[in-house]
Order: sequence, then C-alpha cells, then structure tokens
Amino acid sequence: MTKISRSLLVTVSVLILLSIGLLFLVQNTRNKENHENKTVAVKNNPPITSVQKNEKNLLQINSLSMGQTIKNQLRNDPSVFLIKHNEKTESHYIKKEVNVTFKTHPSTKELERMAQEINGTIFKNLNSTIVFRSNTLSTKELIEYFNRQAMVEFAEPNYLYLQNQIELPNDLLYREQYQWNLSAIQAEAGWDITKGDEHIIIAVIDTGVDLDHPDLRRRLTNGYNVLLNNNFPDDDNGHGTHVSGIIASETNNHEGLAGVTWYNKIMPIKAMGAEGHGTTFDIAKGIYWAADHGADVINMSLGNYQHSSLLKEAIDYAYSKNVVLIAAAGNENTMQPSYPAAFPNVLSVAAVSNTGQRAPFSNYGDYIDVAAPGVQIPSTYFNQQYAALSGTSMASPHVAGLAGLLLSVNPNLTNQEVIDIIKNSTYDLGIPGADNEFGSGLINVKNGLEAAQSKRQ
Repeated sequence: MTKISRSLLVTVSVLILLSIGLLFLVQNTRNKENHENKTVAVKNNPPITSVQKNEKNLLQINSLSMGQTIKNQLRNDPSVFLIKHNEKTESHYIKKEVNVTFKTHPSTKELERMAQEINGTIFKNLNSTIVFRSNTLSTKELIEYFNRQAMVEFAEPNYLYLQNQIELPNDLLYREQYQWNLSAIQAEAGWDITKGDEHIIIAVIDTGVDLDHPDLRRRLTNGYNVLLNNNFPDDDNGHGTHVSGIIASETNNHEGLAGVTWYNKIMPIKAMGAEGHGTTFDIAKGIYWAADHGADVINMSLGNYQHSSLLKEAIDYAYSKNVVLIAAAGNENTMQPSYPAAFPNVLSVAAVSNTGQRAPFSNYGDYIDVAAPGVQIPSTYFNQQYAALSGTSMASPHVAGLAGLLLSVNPNLTNQEVIDIIKNSTYDLGIPGADNEFGSGLINVKNGLEAAQSKRQ
C-alpha cells in the first residue's frame, strides 16, 4: 500500500511539474505575441489613430485625436461649409442644402415648382420639414429664397453634429478595477436600491450599436436606422456601441464590464455614419422616432455650436412626451454653448477625471448642469471588442443610466422631476454650490435613488 502511494505521489508530482512548465511556455509565447502586436487596427474605421491593446484585451483609443481627425476631414471636404466661431470652436453644414419647415405641408405641385426654381431636388422629408438640395444655389441663397415663401416657417442649414468622445458584479474588467467610474458615482451603493427595470428604455442616438456584441445583444430593444430607413441600426464606427455599454452593458455575466444599469434596455438609433457625424435632419428624425416608440430617456453624445430651430423642435417634442433628454457638453475646453446640450429642456453633462477635476478637454459655462466621469472610460466597442475612450460623450451616458435607474425605482416621476433629482443629489465639486465647471456637481447614484424612492411615499 505504501509502495503504491509513493508511486502515485511521484507520478502526480511529475505531472504537476510538466503542467507548470507548459503554462510558462504558453505564457511566454503569448507575451511575445502581445509585444510584437501592440498596435492593432480597428476594422472598418478610418485610419485616424493608433489603437493600443493592453493585457486585459482592452483597446486604448485616443478618442480626442479621432475627433480632431474628423474635423480635419470635414475642413477638407468641398461639400462642407466651415463656420469658425473662435480659435477653439467650429461648426459645419452641407453646402447647397437646406432644411425647410413649412407652416402647412405644400402640395405636390408647389414642391415641384420650388424644386425647379432652385434647380434642385427634394432630398428628404420629415413631417412638415423638407431637405432641399440645389445644383447651383449656395446655402445662403437657398435660405433667402425659401424665407420669401409665405408658407415657410423657417429655413436653415443642415448642420453636422460630431461625436463628443473623447453584490458586486463579477464582470472581468470590473473586477480588475478598470471601471473607476462606477465607484466614483456611488453606483454599487445605488444597486442595493435598484439595478434597473427592463421596461424603462434608454434611447442612444448615435452611430448605432454592435448588434452582436456579447455584452449588449441581450440588452437591446427594437431600434431604427435613420440613414437607411430600416430597423437594422448596426454600428460601423464604434462610438454608439461604447456609449451604450456605459449605460447598460450586461452585468454579472463573468465577462466584459458592468453598466450603470443592469436591466434597463437600450434603444439603438443610428443617425450618424461610419465617419462619426450626422446632420441636423437625421438627428432630429431619430429623436422623433425614439419619442414615438417608447423611449423614456434619450442620450445624445454629440453636438456642434450652432443653434438649430429644427433640432430644438424635435427636443421640445420629445420633452412634451415626458422623455428625459441628456447631452454631452463638448470637448473643446471652451465656454461656447454646444447644442443640443445648451437647449433648456436638455440636461447638459461635463466630464471629470478620476482625480475629481474637470477633464482638461471638457467644455464649461453656465449651461452645464452636472458632471460625470469622462476620462479613460472602458466600455463595449464595435466588432465585439472593448475599448477605453475619453470625452464628454462618455460622461453623458452615465447620467442617462442614472435617469433610467430613477425611473425604474419610481416610474411615476415626470421628466423634469428626474432632472431635478439628478441635479439636487450631486456631490459638490469646485467652488461651493453650482458653478460653470461642474454645474451642480458630480452625479451620485445612491443619493439620487434615495430621493426618487422618497417621492413614492
């Protein structure tokens, strides 16, 4: 018996040593491969920045550089007109194109007459708004022409909006402490009150969502592709997938990362293309669609510096339907108001870093309502990947997720009550009280949910 035990012991020991040796061999091979392949390309994305992959398979992407490259591309696009506000800020619109909103919808004969007189065509239409495109007239000349028509309420350029990117869960990247952002806003403590409700829907108006991503495919409800007018809002850029993952990445599934809400659904609205920008018309159409198809919250991680009456009408329509509207403040470190964030019915979000300071890129001003984490935020990315990005685009979805949680614990809240709770439950940063850098302060999930809960009594 002793002999057999000793033989067995020797055999087991040899097997263990072989296993350890094999493990080191595999690990060294992997380390060598990782060292040789530090820079990887993002499939289907313009070659605008290098992407670093760390040992946890998390892409480190310079999203602020990506945003600057998008602007450079637009500056050199002959079909795009540049509006220079100051040294830091600029806006863009499409040349020889105009959005026209009519008091009453014109007849077919009247539309044909106007199209003929401008030597152009009808490009798109939404309710009483029509996009006209001319072969010869400039945007300024088109606006002058349509403003002379008695049936026209207003005419304006078709502006371009750019991305503003820059029980604890067992999810891999959460456990490895990559998600500093969730503890900073007291998300864990808030989850003791609610982890969300799948009946509360958060629309993300962006570049779409990776519909096959393992951390998102079960988190989605029916969405809309504004660009192709179909129900397939797949992401060909990555930005919308990243924003959506911050809000509602599938939590407690042993992989990936955790979302602000565990159970709220994402409604993906694709209103921006692979290049990372979208027009006033398409974003407004996305807002109308979301409001008419059951969205309780709308996140808009996008903006520019030109006021648009068409976009404001869409915002006001969604607000009238009791939708909570949230937008990123912008990434140019300027006081110039960014839209849609600066509209009165929109909650405007600035970005903070893990030190509690305003992110150096984050816009500021009297239109800022609250702040949220926006520096090196890990989240889902298209092509079933994960990435860490920075920008007010990343701050805004934290607030959208909180709005979804508030409505989950108290669905009877009005949109204005949700906004007031978010602003009144913050952790004060900067000078005491509301200020231009942080608004009311850093959002606090636990405080907000306690306030929402108390309103049920």
